[in-house]
Amino acid sequence: MKATIVCLVACALTGCSAGTPASISTDASTAPASSTRGTTVPTTAVSSPDVTTSTTSLVDWPGPCGRPGAAPASYDHVIWIWMENKNLNAVLDSSSAPFLRGLTQSCGTALRYIDHGIHPSLPNYLAATSGGTQGVADDNSPSAHSLQVDNIFRQVRALGKVAKSYEEAMPVNCSLHSTSRYAVKHNPAAYYVVGDDRAACQGDNVPFDQFVPDLAGGLPAFSLITPDICNDMHDCPVATGDKWLNGVVGAITTSATYRDGRTAVFVVFDESEGGGTTPFFAIAPSIVPGTRVETELDHYSLLAFTEDALGASTRLGSAAGAPSMADAFGL
Repeated sequence: MKATIVCLVACALTGCSAGTPASISTDASTAPASSTRGTTVPTTAVSSPDVTTSTTSLVDWPGPCGRPGAAPASYDHVIWIWMENKNLNAVLDSSSAPFLRGLTQSCGTALRYIDHGIHPSLPNYLAATSGGTQGVADDNSPSAHSLQVDNIFRQVRALGKVAKSYEEAMPVNCSLHSTSRYAVKHNPAAYYVVGDDRAACQGDNVPFDQFVPDLAGGLPAFSLITPDICNDMHDCPVATGDKWLNGVVGAITTSATYRDGRTAVFVVFDESEGGGTTPFFAIAPSIVPGTRVETELDHYSLLAFTEDALGASTRLGSAAGAPSMADAFGL
């Protein structure tokens, strides 16, 4: 594994910083100061701080959210980071998740992000990337589910842009078989086989150690990041995943790419533990710090926003009628 990734993961677990900063403050007392945005905080958001006129420049913008000015008309980069199997309160009420709880103050969170009773993992990943579960109701491997359906990866490629998946602990590109810490059921691109999907998977479905070099120069338009089955909270405590996110999200939001103001990052949990409502965090420059959204959102809302933000002309499946995440968060 490359030295930069070793440093990143070490910082995620210890809160250190080296080279590119790998953490941001989760103390509510150090949340970014209120500032003016060019759009009005939507009525679906509650508990957002008052905003006042500011002449803060991009250089002075404290981030990660709350930059002065309107949201961009489109985005250069959309990043999804997938976590596993938690109810909303298991994170928001947990002292083991200081980083994620801090995001409720420094950026935005959804209070009603629902899984529609879809279980287990795989159909949730398929729903988010293709607009439907495609009739899948298990976690079987790609050999059991070779899906010839349109998907967000194809949509992005059709725009002449790059879509990549970064899979932690995956031994080789586009691995179709799970290992001790890599779960192929959490890698939706491995299941799509229409047209050039399999060839694209071989080139653009890569081990996570390629993410930091790409972040430094050449981040794709769409990134899907999947931690291994410990760091995603599936097999390990909430605290483990929270520390991992602290490092990875911190590296993103302190990067030059993010500071350009045209990148949106989402931390999404695939499914609940039965409660139906999962944690969801939105991180983008235009989001008013402390935004708490009560509109009912879901994986289809996430897909719809990503399609719109990157310039796709159509929305797939249930994304066509999904509630607007852009309106909810001021994206």
